Amino acid sequence: MMQIYDAIVYEPLYNSIVFFADLFPGANFGLAIIATTILIKFLFLSLSKKQIETQKKMQEIQPKLKEIQQKYKNDKERQAKELMEFYRTNKVNPFSGCLPLLVQIFFLITIYQIIMKISATGFSIDSSLLYPFVSNPGTLSHTFFGIADLAVPSALFAILAAVGQYFQMKMLIKMQPEKPKDAKKDTDEPDFATIMNKQMLYIGPALTLWIGFTFPAGLSLYWLVSTIFAIIQQQFILKKKEVNP
Repeated sequence: MMQIYDAIVYEPLYNSIVFFADLFPGANFGLAIIATTILIKFLFLSLSKKQIETQKKMQEIQPKLKEIQQKYKNDKERQAKELMEFYRTNKVNPFSGCLPLLVQIFFLITIYQIIMKISATGFSIDSSLLYPFVSNPGTLSHTFFGIADLAVPSALFAILAAVGQYFQMKMLIKMQPEKPKDAKKDTDEPDFATIMNKQMLYIGPALTLWIGFTFPAGLSLYWLVSTIFAIIQQQFILKKKEVNP
């Protein structure tokens, strides 16, 4: 299993970072991480686009979902069947939004492993892992323009990544249709979607901040660039849908 992981995920990412580092002056490790992050986001562009569209669709159908919950509140089995039928009819998979997040975490762990491996060798490249077409730049520069050492935690990158995560979550919450102020509550069941969104608005950034203060700054840099890319993509997709609903 580990051999498959190395061949399909770890080694391609390792070679990508080395390839980009060799392109930049001074073999800059930070710029290589940024370029690799953008490459990853482009490779999974359609997947993340689907996630955003699903989140938007889920929020649009929330009123109808609540109607079904209220109608069958005393029959949980019937309620579950009706909800699944409603999802099927509207071509919505409520679990599809989880996959991009899992992919993001998966690559985050791999990037961390690469950072730790490269830093453990004094930022020298292991030539045995390189593809024949990837040149070995020798030793990478792990100081990001004098701002941070990518091998150790950085408060600046941790805060920037957490702020970016906050604004991304804020954008997702704003996607929800606004309720009239005088609207009556149509169900006595808890609005779990709203509760979860409010919790994630703070839990996500707090977790990002903890990661940033605990792990090497290179990891926060990856998360920051990935979040900025996601914000831009969300903004583009939502504006496009407003023009072409």
